[in-house]
Amino acid sequence: MTSLLRIPILIILVSALVGCGSSQAHGDLLQRVKAAGVIRVAQTQANPPWNFLENGKPAGYDVDVANELAKRLGIAKVEFVASNFQSFIAGVQAGRFDAVIAGQTITDEREKQVDFSRPYEVNGISIFVANTNTSINGAADLPGKKVAVTAGTTQAAFAKKSIPGADIKTYDNATLGLTEVGSGRADAALVSRFQGAFLAQKNRLAVKPAGPLLESEVNGISFANGSTSFKQAVDKALGDMISDGTLATISRKWLGGLNMAEELGKL
Repeated sequence: MTSLLRIPILIILVSALVGCGSSQAHGDLLQRVKAAGVIRVAQTQANPPWNFLENGKPAGYDVDVANELAKRLGIAKVEFVASNFQSFIAGVQAGRFDAVIAGQTITDEREKQVDFSRPYEVNGISIFVANTNTSINGAADLPGKKVAVTAGTTQAAFAKKSIPGADIKTYDNATLGLTEVGSGRADAALVSRFQGAFLAQKNRLAVKPAGPLLESEVNGISFANGSTSFKQAVDKALGDMISDGTLATISRKWLGGLNMAEELGKL
């Protein structure tokens, strides 16, 4: 009789411990990364000027933001992990990295799967065409054309949803798509305005932006659902970086003199 009573009690205790452990796995993210002294940050490492490899080392706006954020959170080291937009959410959910700082747009669908920080950058979708092209001046000119996009991005989603009849060509990164446009193998590419201009100049690509922005994007840092203390700490650090001028300094360095703090103030 006594042994039979013990079984359900043990089951209840074990279940409570397991449930507690699973809830703490995400909730204690801040405590875990501070104790480890390292935070694993996912980036494509192929998305300049936001994040890319320069002489084999991570560089760009997102990299500087990540390093400054870690310093303010009291985390000694940032370990940058190469990934891609298609794998960011699954990687966060599986614990392959702690956060994504890679120009990830905050959307309703993504917010169902991961948590986001307050916005730390804004961006916009631009059409890029060959320098000699005068026939494409907006989205209305793209149906029937070959349009290059980067897999897993909001630009790719926009193209598939908002440009019916276009021949959408998917590439691993924006450099490849813009190169296709410059060589005449694609008619246009959808890329962020800042990134497209940076890549065109850096790689001497014969492309140019055409027409107005198609859509504005607000980007945040993503991490596992339920990471309440981590989100609070990150949001405070970002707020301090905006108010003390640090974010403006970082953005001017990488984004052609743009003051990102001012851009965020317009939201």
